[in-house]
This record gives sequence, structure tokens and C-alpha cells, in this order.
Amino acid sequence: MSATLYVGRLTHTRRAPLHRVFRHRHYVWLVDLDDLPAYPWWLRPFTRILPSDHFGGPDRPLRAHVDAWLSDQGIDPTGGRVLMLTSARVFGHVFNPLTVYWCLTPAGDTAWVIAEVHNTYGERHRYLLRPSPTGRARTDKTFYVSPFLDVAGEYRMHLPLPRERLALTVTLVQRGRSVFSASLTGRHRGAASADVLRTVLAHPLLPQRVSLAIRVHGTLLWLRRLPVFPRRPAVRTPR
Repeated sequence: MSATLYVGRLTHTRRAPLHRVFRHRHYVWLVDLDDLPAYPWWLRPFTRILPSDHFGGPDRPLRAHVDAWLSDQGIDPTGGRVLMLTSARVFGHVFNPLTVYWCLTPAGDTAWVIAEVHNTYGERHRYLLRPSPTGRARTDKTFYVSPFLDVAGEYRMHLPLPRERLALTVTLVQRGRSVFSASLTGRHRGAASADVLRTVLAHPLLPQRVSLAIRVHGTLLWLRRLPVFPRRPAVRTPR
């Protein structure tokens, strides 16, 4: 099977103007866009990965949407596999703060990485990255994510392709200091039907709970009188 699950922890660390840490148990999927997994009817409510949650409508496969977007950026999409790390829909709900696509060469090396960021306002933006051999990349922040962080500064990312372990980090640097970081860690788990069933039973309604927890966390920050930055119009990325 081309898909796999990673079970671990999502951590948000805010360092300025106050220090606060948010942690949540988590699981994510790593899938090959040319070979998306198919499950029995009784698992489908927990395993749907739809193009409309990422690049576009159901008129064509997700891989075709990715290839078209890469072409719009002046990149020849022909080559190796595209692997996507994401969350699936659970009972019709999905929340993907960060979806990562590794665009591989025919030899299996990472040529490009797409970091697709979603905010709680239903908007999304994609950063095209050319990572180092160790998976490190930098890009300016151009998309509104949190009302408590201005659209300014630089993201410093460590996005190595997951193997046995998952270990991704995104750090926001503003005015020369790290103000926020997010990390996603986990261990490889199979994605056979029995593995999926055990995982979803151990993490019931995960997208719903993460969405609620992030909103509760934001309310607590607002009650602490953390400064709020107004939302600007979203920077639209080509479909």
C-alpha cells in the first residue's frame, strides 16, 4: 500500500509577546497522489482526501491539479512521484493547518516542496520551496494565519521527507527573533484497514477536536489582551 499513517504530536509554541505552548495528539496521512488509498465503505467516513480541500474541484485528480499549479509557476511537473502529508476528512470535516507536498525526481530525490497553509477563515496559500538536501528552506510570510501575528517576517522550515519518523518544524522569525514555531512529530504506522480503525478509535473526531482546541486557545490569548492584527485580503494562489 502506498499510503501510511504517522501518529504523534502537534506542538505550537508562542514566544512573544508572551510564552505559551499548545500540544495535541495527532495523526496524519502520507499518500502518493498517483495511488490514493481506497478503503471499505465503513472506513470511508474517516479517510476521504478530496481535491476541493486543497487545489481545486472534483473535475480532475489531485495530482493533475498539482501539476497544473507547478506549470503556472514555470516548473515542468513531469518527473517522479508527488507525496502529500495531510489530514483526511472525518465525518465530513477536515482542518489542515499545513499540508506538505514533496515533488520527487525519477530517482526519488526531493526537487521541490509545496507548503500549503490553511487558516481558520477558510483561506489557503501555497509556498513553493526549493529545500536543501536536509529539507531546510526559507520563505517570506505573505499569508494571514493568526490574528495575533502580523503578516511579516520569514518562515524557516525544516521539512524532510518522512521515513520511519516524522519530524517537521516551521518557525516564524520577525525582527530578528523567533516569535512562533510549530512542530509535527510522529512514528510510522501501517495504513491497512485494521491500522486505520485502531488509529481513528484512539483519536476520535480528530479534525473537530483540533479545530475547537485552536479556537479555545485563541480565545484565551484574546482574554490575555494579546494585540490583534486585522486580517488583510488573502493572497490568492493560482488554481
